[in-house]
Order: sequence, then C-alpha cells, then structure tokens
Amino acid sequence: MSQFTVPCAVYRGGTSRGLFFHKHDLPEEMVQQKKIFMAGIDAYNPSQIDGLGAGTSHSSKVCVISPSTMGGADVDFTFYQIGIGEEVVDDRGTCGNLMAGVGAFAVDEGYVQVDPSDREVKVSIFNTNIGKTLHITVPVVNGKAKVTGNFLMPGLHQAGAKYSVDILSPGGGKTGSTLPLGVKATIATESRTYEVSFIDIVNPFVFVSAADLGLKGTEPNSALAADAALLQELENIRLQAAVAAGMAQTAEEAKQTPAIPKIALVTHPQDYTTSAGKAIKAEDVDVVAKMLSMGKFHRTFAGSGFYCIAAAALILGTIPNRYTKKADATGTALIRMGHPEGVTEVRAALMEDGSDVALVGIDRTARRIMKGELYIPA
Repeated sequence: MSQFTVPCAVYRGGTSRGLFFHKHDLPEEMVQQKKIFMAGIDAYNPSQIDGLGAGTSHSSKVCVISPSTMGGADVDFTFYQIGIGEEVVDDRGTCGNLMAGVGAFAVDEGYVQVDPSDREVKVSIFNTNIGKTLHITVPVVNGKAKVTGNFLMPGLHQAGAKYSVDILSPGGGKTGSTLPLGVKATIATESRTYEVSFIDIVNPFVFVSAADLGLKGTEPNSALAADAALLQELENIRLQAAVAAGMAQTAEEAKQTPAIPKIALVTHPQDYTTSAGKAIKAEDVDVVAKMLSMGKFHRTFAGSGFYCIAAAALILGTIPNRYTKKADATGTALIRMGHPEGVTEVRAALMEDGSDVALVGIDRTARRIMKGELYIPA
C-alpha cells in the first residue's frame, strides 16, 4: 500500500484555513498524528505543493475536534500550527480565526443538537491549547451551519453569515498571567534595548512600537518583508521576550516554538493604504498594527492577535494603550483595529476593578470547503 486515507474536512474560519479531523479518526500515537498533519499540509516544501497548505502561516493549520470532557462544553478543540518548509507541529498556541470554523464543524458534524427551525445556535468549545472555553454563536439554516449572509470582513471579497466568537477571562492561558512582565518591560538585543508589552491573551504577543524600529508602522508588507535585518531584529526581540516571560530558558529553546509568542508593531491612528489599495483614514481606526507569524509578516492580522491587542489597548500603561484613541474606555469597548487589509472591530472589556480582562470577542465568517478522504504516504 503506497498511501492510506484519513477522513478530513477543510474549513475556512475568518482569514485562516485548516484541515479538520475528528479525534476518533486519528491514530492514538502522537507520532503518527504528526505524520498525518505534516503530510496533509506538506510541512516539507516551502511552497507546500505536495499538500493542502499554501505556503502561508494562515493556511498551515490543523484542528482536531472531539466530544468535550469538560462540563458545560459541547466539544474539545486542539489546534496545531504546521511548519512551512520545516517539520514543525506546534500545539502551544491557538488560532482565533479558526474558532469560528470549529463552531461550524460542531454543527455540521452533529456535536450539537439543532432544530431545523433554528436560525442560530450557541456552541461551547473548550480550547485545550489555552485552557479556555469559547462561546460561538453559529448561524444555521436547515440544521446546518449557514454560509451566505451580508457580513463582509476585511481580508475577504465576499460577504457571509456572521459568527460571533466570545471568550470570557481570556488572559494567562500560556503563562498563567495576562501580564507576565507587567504592563511594560525592557528587552535587550545585541543592537539596543526596546520597551515592549508582553500580553498573554488568547495567544501571547510581544508588542513593540514601530517608531522604535525606525518605522511609521504603515509601510507595505512587501517592503518590510524584504528587510532581512528588520526581520532578524524582530525575531531577536521575540526570543528574548519569550525567555523573560518564562516561556523558554534560552533563546535557542525559544526558537523551537516559532508560533508563540507572536510579535507585533504598533503605531498611532493615521491615514494609510491597504494592500488592496483602499484608503483608510485616521479617524476610522483606534489603533494600527501589523504582526509576524512564523517569521513572516501576516497578510492581515491573526484572530488571536485581534483579541490580544484590543484587550491590551484598554490596559493602562501598555504599548497598545499608549497609541489607542480609547485608552480610558469603560464597559465593553469596540476597538477599531487598523491592519494591512482594512479595519476590524473587536469587543473587549476589563473586570469592574480593572484588574484583568473580562472578555474579548470578534465577528467572523466561516464555511466548509470540502469533506472527504485525505491521502497520506505510507
């Protein structure tokens, strides 16, 4: 037998795409699971021509779903970031975009009961990566996850049905604290020192001022991606911040986990042009940022990054808070976050006493692209 097959579905959630598996369809041995994930996406070739990836971090993803072992949740969900041109299967972070896809999958695959007359259903999902419960409002039609609708999100050219994703008490999933280094910390590389904010909300992020790297923060991704010295310096900051936050003992160890922490450049609201040529006005955004994922500038912004920067913008003293228009917002604030492909609105709120983040939320679209048998070389 030259190949074997595994049942698989492909879903888009937000601006990410991934392979979706039922846990019961996978072998119990993690070594064998990793073989399936890497072959299915094609972790081996940078182009990912021999699998279903697309050579980008937002399409090199795997989700595994099973009935929940946690009280009050419908399903358990584990996320894996797959390497691009390297044999990496990283489960230390999560994907904020594909959470919407998991909600759709849970409905489509019968993990939750849906009456044919229902127009929406609430799905509770326990994300094993960060130890948090997600609440997804999934639009439905004829008992299945709805696809068509009028909600248009940045990064896509077609509108779809709106999925609402909310996470309560989202902080500290990976480090045990929303602010493992306080609101700000000093990180030193061989070149200089930087003031950063290390925020652990959904995924841990390192936020640094674009100005500290001699940038406006609105330069085209193509120009920044061609600056090898900039990419290396951002990686150096990321690695040193990971060590400072206790996620690794050494920078060399931190290199073994390229998916987290992620790093983002933050700047003040200003006029800029998106990658598609659309003009964004300063008055239409509350904060502007761009981020790297797996060493490359992200085409838009990771879903987990939207949650993290919106919440960070409300925490007094952080780098995002320094630049946002809504630095003193109370209650549930709607943060308009400017990124390379447009503006995304994110919900965020602090606890009543301001001691931590109470909730984050975002609206996405999602759809099942295919379902069938995935062929894996034996």
